Amino acid sequence: MVLVIEGLVYALAPSLVERMLEALRAMPLETRRTLGLATLASGLILLWIFRN
Repeated sequence: MVLVIEGLVYALAPSLVERMLEALRAMPLETRRTLGLATLASGLILLWIFRN
């Protein structure tokens, strides 16, 4: 499912992906790490909600 969604993003808005990657490169490492952990936590919470 992740690959389908990711493939759609690359197919429909490749320039948006490039801008997002540039924005990520500009962020400090600690900010990227915090963003990744927040995304992970959000995903786990959503899985927990939808499984119950």
